[in-house]
Amino acid sequence: MKYKKEILKNNLRVILAPMPALESAVVTIWVKTGSRFESDRVAGISHFLEHMVFKGSKRRPSAKAVSEEIDSIGAQTNAGTSKEWTNFYIRARSDILEKAFDILSDIVLNPLLKEEEIEKEKGVILEEIAMYEDTPMIKIYDVFDNLVFKGSSLARDIAGTKETVSKMKREDFINYRNKHYYPENMLLTIAGGFYEKEMLKLANKYFGSLEASRKKPDFICESLTQGQPEVLIKKKKTDQTHLVIGFKGEKYGWEGRYAEALLSTILGGGMSSRMFIEVREKRGLAYSVRTSSDHAFDMGSFLTYAGVRVDKVNEAAKVILDQYYGLRDKRYKISAKEFAKAKEYLKGNLALSLESTSTVSEFFALEELYLGKPRTLQEVFEAIDKVSVSDVYDVAKKIFQENRLNIALIGPQDKIEVGI
Repeated sequence: MKYKKEILKNNLRVILAPMPALESAVVTIWVKTGSRFESDRVAGISHFLEHMVFKGSKRRPSAKAVSEEIDSIGAQTNAGTSKEWTNFYIRARSDILEKAFDILSDIVLNPLLKEEEIEKEKGVILEEIAMYEDTPMIKIYDVFDNLVFKGSSLARDIAGTKETVSKMKREDFINYRNKHYYPENMLLTIAGGFYEKEMLKLANKYFGSLEASRKKPDFICESLTQGQPEVLIKKKKTDQTHLVIGFKGEKYGWEGRYAEALLSTILGGGMSSRMFIEVREKRGLAYSVRTSSDHAFDMGSFLTYAGVRVDKVNEAAKVILDQYYGLRDKRYKISAKEFAKAKEYLKGNLALSLESTSTVSEFFALEELYLGKPRTLQEVFEAIDKVSVSDVYDVAKKIFQENRLNIALIGPQDKIEVGI
């Protein structure tokens, strides 16, 4: 899979990822800002602004006008907010992509941000926050981030708090957009079936008028130190305890990224992974168990999630830790067969995911936003193939250190006993 990168006269970057066999494409505008770029007073404004974009624009003055026009062409639209980026997209048939550009540029670049709409949407977002609070399988990741990134802007919940959301005013949105929504801080991606020259013309037509700024980024990388294992318990009456055990990790694009991906796969990347076999199959301690890693501009985390029976939390935690440290200390060896399987699993899952235009868009966009140069699928496969077993052991030794350990749980427990 190939891509083409262009830069418009106003410094907006454009990435084209052609998928010739498709009759549709997704047009996405990315902004290099998210919850960690907010001040404490307006925590959650990136996510709130994501909502407000669909509430009316200069040429489509209401939420109904926006949704009706999107529905009238059979398109799909949505948006997403992370700690470090926000995106807005429209997926449509290839033969009506100009309409998708027209709608997307209008709502993202010209939102009305009506005060009355802001007040109404506050109720929606407060209900969204409440929904996450009542969904511990999702909320546990926020609790873990609150712990592992304690003292950093990454510890902030993306949706903000009831207090910060309730106090936001129209001026806050305008100031935030002026600070972050400018071409050098944005990226346009198009993935799917299209003609490249036509897409560049549309990019210039609909996004070329955005005024260049050449602002200097004010983001300062943060550094966190941790001297001992940490535990955070969000006590809640539940029938199942939701547990995340993990470690402070490394930044996006670090030199051990592919060895780390293989380490994650070996530990908890499928039904034959070590965590799945040891925690679920052998002991029946959990229904769901999986391992993953997360990366930001300056730091990251490596974690395993499990939803376990309330009276089995300590046992499950000990098994998970034993798998971490057993691999780090080479008590549990990685066989040639297991290593080969992990590589094929990782490559196969990536290839399958890239059958989606949205995933292709994200694949290239995140590499561009974080590193300034995307990698092709072939380059990623080659990098995975170059990883050795000793590389994986080295990453395990680097990350799985007791003083970097963090344990978060949501459940009725007052404490967790795992000998740390």
